[in-house]
Amino acid sequence: MTEKLNVLLVDDHTVVRAGFRMLLSSQDFIGEIIDVDRGEAVCQQYEQLQVDVIVMDLSMPGIGGLETIRRLCQIDPEVIILVYSIHDETIYVERALQAGAKGYVSKNSAAEVLAEAVAIVASGKRYIEKGLLPEQQDIRSNDLESLRAVVDILSPREFDVFCLLAKGLTSHDIAEELCLGYKTIANYSTQIKNKLNINNVAELAHIAISLGIIKTN
Repeated sequence: MTEKLNVLLVDDHTVVRAGFRMLLSSQDFIGEIIDVDRGEAVCQQYEQLQVDVIVMDLSMPGIGGLETIRRLCQIDPEVIILVYSIHDETIYVERALQAGAKGYVSKNSAAEVLAEAVAIVASGKRYIEKGLLPEQQDIRSNDLESLRAVVDILSPREFDVFCLLAKGLTSHDIAEELCLGYKTIANYSTQIKNKLNINNVAELAHIAISLGIIKTN
């Protein structure tokens, strides 16, 4: 790798972005590092930014990480996005890859893992941190596969709301968390229940627990 890589960091926490910047800037192959706090800013500025790799969180206010990935892939099918998230559950990894991400690393990983992941995805290969995806997909039960297939029909923003509802947040809490209107969240909630063919949050939480989105211990 002769030319240095320009990297865009996307995270809504200033301290986290500063930590990422310090970590990556210590690598010889990293060039300019730009950071923004929202997915909307990335979509609006992407064509002017001229970056090689986007390192992005999933949980952000506004349109969120999954929808940002989807929109960026529409703007540029060759965009290289590496997700760096606190979520290490399989379903988050799968959703990010389905949206178009080229790699996924947990924020619980060692610092050198992120640097390695940036270099690998920049070379055109996929990088999934070891242990984030089951090595044998066929070990899952048919019931679990059916639940996963049902959740797959949710849009990226519906999935964000689904996860927050399952964790016990109210529509008002979610509206504040995602910087959206209460009525918008209420509409999402209704759409989610209709799509999943459920009647209440308890059923929704059961699905989330079964898929490992919510830990019970």
